[in-house]
Amino acid sequence: MSRNAPALPPFRTLAAALARTTEALAGELARPGAQAPAWSDFEWCIAEAVAVLQGVSALLAIGLRWQGPARWHAFLSEQARHTLLRRRRIARLLGEIGSVTRAAGIAAVALKGAALYQLGLYPAGERPMGDIDLLVREADLAAAGRALRALGYVPGHASRRHQTLEPERVDGAGGFGEHIDHPLKIELHGRIVERLPLRETDITALEFPAAAHPGLNDYPSLGALMRHLLLHAAGNLRARALRLIQLHDIALLCARMGERDWQELLDARSQGRGPWWALAPLTLTRRYYPEAVPTAVLAALGPGCPPLLRRACRSKRLTDVSWSNLRIEAFPGIEWSGSPAEALGFVASRVWPDREARAELTPHALATVHYAGAARWYDASHLERILRWLCSRPPRVQTIHAVRLALAREPATS
Repeated sequence: MSRNAPALPPFRTLAAALARTTEALAGELARPGAQAPAWSDFEWCIAEAVAVLQGVSALLAIGLRWQGPARWHAFLSEQARHTLLRRRRIARLLGEIGSVTRAAGIAAVALKGAALYQLGLYPAGERPMGDIDLLVREADLAAAGRALRALGYVPGHASRRHQTLEPERVDGAGGFGEHIDHPLKIELHGRIVERLPLRETDITALEFPAAAHPGLNDYPSLGALMRHLLLHAAGNLRARALRLIQLHDIALLCARMGERDWQELLDARSQGRGPWWALAPLTLTRRYYPEAVPTAVLAALGPGCPPLLRRACRSKRLTDVSWSNLRIEAFPGIEWSGSPAEALGFVASRVWPDREARAELTPHALATVHYAGAARWYDASHLERILRWLCSRPPRVQTIHAVRLALAREPATS
């Protein structure tokens, strides 16, 4: 990392480069071409930031049919190496988690990335995992925290969605993108829930095995795993925080889904409603992976989806709903509202956030977020943030942080 980071270009220039590289890399991951893009040196740096933001560096390292500039090739190779080293570390930790939860009589479900690896959808080191997500019964949350204390994990930040456990001892901070020295956290979930955009959609009862045993358990079925991937993707779509790796996960699992698996997904009810929220992530997945999602599934989901969201599904690109979207929006995902009243309630929640939402932006809550100091946003008053929404185009802190690191990175040798 160079000591003085290069100055950033104008907002419009940077936003255009993010969009151009994001859409190109998404296309290459789904349908690899034979020729490298004709990008400038600046755009290749932005492509590095995009690969990290979208979680696909290791996949690009093995999937691209072209090599690109020496700096790009060396970057992907290094990312693949660290992803593999990190995967081995995660596999060992999952084994230890299984042992301590089994000894404590606690049933847990290893979620998302861990389950995809368990199914064999990814060879070791192809898919990054920032942390380990575990679902336990709400009554077991405290006991699970105590059991994991034996592995050197202590309570960290708690949000409305999960309790984060952090290593008591951290030996290194790592570097840009995937790195073996990045601390490996555990997120304990008592519920699987997303706000879309205001009302909670809770599928916990559908995801926990009826005959769960102490230790680590699988999801009840392929349909249950797909349901969780889709709900998580829906929440990130709504928040403009989707990652390309999530669409890739869904596309790979689609290939394993049979007619009965899809029917299970369509028939399941949570809070009296079907999976109306699944249409958006499945439609976006099909945009980049045209053969992945059955047409009949999209047709069955359409009638239950809010009209505004159905229309938005037809036009949104990955750039629009992911970390590649440079602009902080005032009301991200308002199209997920099921009624005018819910839309107004969502607007009000953004203008006058509740105590829990404000608590997630406090210095204590952000103390372990490495990008929080990259730009003055989280330490601004809420009134100042509102004025910036209305009068300017504030850039997203996470995105700017990745861009700055990519531009300042010293090229590795090939």
